[in-house]
Amino acid sequence: MRALPGLRGPRGPTPGLLPFLCLLAAARPSLADGSDPDSPFTSLPVREEMMAKYSNLSLESHNISLTEHASMPIEKNITLDRPANIQLTCQLTTSRDLNSVNVTWKKGDELLENNYLINETGNILYTQYMFTIINSKQMGSYSCFFQEEKELRGTFHFKVPKLHGRNKPLISYVGDSTVLTCKCEGCFPLNWTWYSSNGSVQVPVGVQKNKCVMNGTYANETSLKITWLLEEDGGSYWCRALFQLGESEEHIELVVLSYLVPLKPFLAIVAEVVLLVTVILLCEKYTQKKQQHSDNEKEFEQIEQLKSDDSNGIENNAPRLRKTESAAQ
Repeated sequence: MRALPGLRGPRGPTPGLLPFLCLLAAARPSLADGSDPDSPFTSLPVREEMMAKYSNLSLESHNISLTEHASMPIEKNITLDRPANIQLTCQLTTSRDLNSVNVTWKKGDELLENNYLINETGNILYTQYMFTIINSKQMGSYSCFFQEEKELRGTFHFKVPKLHGRNKPLISYVGDSTVLTCKCEGCFPLNWTWYSSNGSVQVPVGVQKNKCVMNGTYANETSLKITWLLEEDGGSYWCRALFQLGESEEHIELVVLSYLVPLKPFLAIVAEVVLLVTVILLCEKYTQKKQQHSDNEKEFEQIEQLKSDDSNGIENNAPRLRKTESAAQ
């Protein structure tokens, strides 16, 4: 194992710091026990004052492995709910000359300087960045970059724990009671708060006549009980958990129905049936009326035909009578 002289970042501890780091490692078994025994680094790249100040915090170690043939960045999500010392390691396996690879670290778009080490073992290039997260501003995304012919990137996303509520809307009826529940698996928020939606604004749910906030025994669960539901109680609700490193929230949708709502489909079907029967009766009545009108027209035509026939018979007989009278004379 050797440090690369042509790469950015510190290449190992200074001689004056080595005794201090050895004593610090002996005094901090939690960090020593949590370190990777196969790590290529001989020491942790962090200022001695930071190590001494936050020596009571636990150590979180996370790794990302890259290869020269990787086509997409590799990302890793990390959940953190309390301050901790963080040790991030990226390794690149490549067949190229390791001295030609440039290594950098960034937090978001901000370039990080002087707090990371670079080492190599065979054809593997390692870089390690160590820091301490003590507040929400230090949360976010930390990325390692290996620049050769193309840029390779590994990113660690630090987030507070996710809350679990209800994926589907909760449906209840006017006059009933309901309970909205949020949980945080394996974490213990400092505080819980409930909000309801007032248009585009979130309004804190305080002590109201029909709403009561109930936190769980172990502080990892909270509930909002609503009694004597009204239609206006329906809408969007948010449970929000406060951690040392930030906030997390979950959305729950409450739908409050009146008892007439289940009857609406039935009433709609009845209305459709009544409409259909009415249309059928009107069609039958129209058909009968049209048939009756047609029959009346036929009867009238027959009568007119008979009258016409009778009239023609009288006209035909009149000349014959005149001829008879002339002969008699």
